[in-house]
Amino acid sequence: MASPKNIFVLGLDDANLRTLRRVPGAEDYRYHPLLSVPELQEGEIPIADLIDKAQRELDGFDGEISAIVGYWDFPVTTMVPLLCARYGLPGPNLEGVLRCEHKYWSRLEQQKVINEHPRFALVDLEGEPVPPEGLKFPMWLKPVKSFSSELAFKVDDEREFAEAVTKIREGIGRVGEPFQYVLDHAPGLELPPEVAEAGALACLAEEAMHGVQAATEGFVHDGEVMVNGALDSINYPGSSSFLRHQYPSQLPEPVVHRMFDVSKRVIGGLGLDNSTFSIEFFCEPESGEVCVLEVNPRHSQSHAEMFEYVDGVPNHHCMIQLGLGNRPEMPYRKGEYRLGAKWYHRRFHDGIVRRLPSRAELDRLREEVPGTVVDLVPSPGQRLSDMDAQDSYSYELAFVYTGADSEEQLIEKYERVAGGLRFEFDEV
Repeated sequence: MASPKNIFVLGLDDANLRTLRRVPGAEDYRYHPLLSVPELQEGEIPIADLIDKAQRELDGFDGEISAIVGYWDFPVTTMVPLLCARYGLPGPNLEGVLRCEHKYWSRLEQQKVINEHPRFALVDLEGEPVPPEGLKFPMWLKPVKSFSSELAFKVDDEREFAEAVTKIREGIGRVGEPFQYVLDHAPGLELPPEVAEAGALACLAEEAMHGVQAATEGFVHDGEVMVNGALDSINYPGSSSFLRHQYPSQLPEPVVHRMFDVSKRVIGGLGLDNSTFSIEFFCEPESGEVCVLEVNPRHSQSHAEMFEYVDGVPNHHCMIQLGLGNRPEMPYRKGEYRLGAKWYHRRFHDGIVRRLPSRAELDRLREEVPGTVVDLVPSPGQRLSDMDAQDSYSYELAFVYTGADSEEQLIEKYERVAGGLRFEFDEV
């Protein structure tokens, strides 16, 4: 009998371990946590220390290391290829990952292979905040490296532009400084002059895109780009904060096909290899136009349950197979439901968490509303504005996953679950 494969997962958490245990072949895998989520996601990111600590943990392991994988954003996305290279394991190519991660570099490469991107320019953070010449309001300002919409601001005029620049200046170092460390120390990396000059502590302005949001997910193996599916991203009314992701996309078929085509060209142009990916879009259903918002050199762990609800296998399956050096094979529409969704239960003003829903309450909701799972986000006593990886306008309280055979059923299930989630806050 073959020995179990030892798979090390950077930032392994309980919610994703739940789905990782349901990928095909999981009975032959032994998952090992490598560093914790707080170490990798919260506060300052001491990237050099994190790499050293991960290597010490791996060096101290008494057994064969079969794969090193991760599903979080930076620093996990860059640590996986660095560690895989050190231990001689299959993994994403670091330069391809960095081309995706650095938003300005990514746009420069995208414009070589597609026209479906917004107008963009760097913003001078040193002098007076001045909108880049040639760009029109409204526009989005964001650091060239950030995640979860952290420090991303939509601005409609020069006053809002100046206010956003001030906030970005104050917070850009949290992610920008460790990302600059990776750019400086990546083995054999030669940055294009304009990217080297910008560095990682730079700000990007992009003209606001219009339409509805959607995304594609897939993988690239030995240069072959495969798109697994498309999903819709639906915001709270009048807000830029996600209400839910929904799979599969309900957009017209020609729009979905165009997203697939653009995704393949973009990933090929960025040179990403042996990696999962997700690409966010704005789409105009009537005209069929699509526009690339962001390219991520990882799949979205937020979508794991949705793919399982609809296709029968969590999207983590692709990550595991690539980590083991295999070409993934995803099933198609073999799941229990026609639709799957991840809902973001949010609060739009600050507060201190006095009470969270209890485990007994969550278990009862799961029994009363089949095809649902709830994961809580904050901790008891936590001030919401102290949470990391939040967008600039709201705070996540819970993720609610639902599977159903129609949008009406998805919405009904979410509303029943959300109505049963008892949170209490002290106002601040």
